[in-house]
Amino acid sequence: MIKSLGFLLLRLSIGIMLIHHGYEKLDNIENFANAFVRPLHLPFPIFLSYVAAFSEIVGSWLLITGFASRLGALAIFGTISIAIYHAIMTSGFNIYLLELLVLYWGGAACIVLNGGGNFSLDYLIQWKRFFPYFTSQDSLLLQNEQ
Repeated sequence: MIKSLGFLLLRLSIGIMLIHHGYEKLDNIENFANAFVRPLHLPFPIFLSYVAAFSEIVGSWLLITGFASRLGALAIFGTISIAIYHAIMTSGFNIYLLELLVLYWGGAACIVLNGGGNFSLDYLIQWKRFFPYFTSQDSLLLQNEQ
């Protein structure tokens, strides 16, 4: 039970703190593309900027609600991985730029690997019925303990 409370707090803290970054990207998508995507020489910078914004918004909402927590965390994990790459390529190993990114990255990785816990819509739905090979043994054990 206490483990699930920890996952709830982790999901809420990541989702609530990260969601505004996605909305800020949408507010001025061209500026974000020029500042963060084009310096990496990635193709389709405007499209990828929208992908980053919506992965942060949708991923955050999925974490906040606990619905498809792993999918939301995976979207955030991918976006933050690119953000870490950008920070390293443009500023080197600057701890002040990397610390928040690494905290988001580690939290998202934790949720991808462990699931959302018992205080989530995932637990109520019990995805194991629909996707038996997608759920991990740990989350199945948690669900069987109850």
